[in-house]
Amino acid sequence: MSLVVPAYRQEATIVEDVQRIEHVLRSQHLDYEILVVVDGFVDRTYERAQALQSGWIQVLGYPENRGKGHAVRYGMRYASGDVVGFIDAGMDLDPQALPRFLSIMEETGADIVIGSKRHPESRVKYPLLRRFYSAGYQALVWLLFGLSVRDTQVGLKLFQRRVVEAVEPLLLVKRFAFDVELLVVASLMGYRAVVEAPVVLTHDRFSSTIRLRTVFDMLWDTAAVFYRARVVRYYHRQARLQRSGLATGILMGQGLALPLTRAASSTTDGSADP
Repeated sequence: MSLVVPAYRQEATIVEDVQRIEHVLRSQHLDYEILVVVDGFVDRTYERAQALQSGWIQVLGYPENRGKGHAVRYGMRYASGDVVGFIDAGMDLDPQALPRFLSIMEETGADIVIGSKRHPESRVKYPLLRRFYSAGYQALVWLLFGLSVRDTQVGLKLFQRRVVEAVEPLLLVKRFAFDVELLVVASLMGYRAVVEAPVVLTHDRFSSTIRLRTVFDMLWDTAAVFYRARVVRYYHRQARLQRSGLATGILMGQGLALPLTRAASSTTDGSADP
């Protein structure tokens, strides 16, 4: 399994977070790699994460913050596992769920296993206002796209490698509706075997308030996904190009930063030499 860990402003906890994830995977005797992707050199997250480099952990990053979706896609492109997933840094989600997610994928043959706050076995500590917004947003997603899942937004998901290889090159959203776009495109391409799994989610450090700007950006990005999926059928057209081999170089048009490898040397301004 390749597990991508997107990290932004996590200098205080990134080492502990990744060690906790690795402990879970190692205790299950899994063949794994962890790809930490630092989404912008805005603090010391990248420097502290580099102390974790090993045969099982890669630390990647780029200077400018570009959003969680960008970070996850960036990590996926370095993944070598038969199963590729991601989990948010910060450990609001308990990584102890990972072995069960893998078992569900193996037992059901699912294309995708996603965490769900609405699974009857989930244990969720979540502000009431956020629950309200989440329920409203999921109703909107169902109306727009007809996805047969109850929760698209939990930051813990696993994918069969074939799904990532087919879907990732077509994605455009870098921030607010990344999860929805990923699931919508997977569904459009025929990967509809999606199983929801329980999670333990604690939002102790989050305020119960949500900025109106964030709500607007989320709705705007979701509307853009709908436009591309249902109006101009962008994803269908790009999928055809991909299958015909005419999409060579499409990734270079997405504005993705080049990776920082372990051989890269940091400069004094926080960037890196290739």
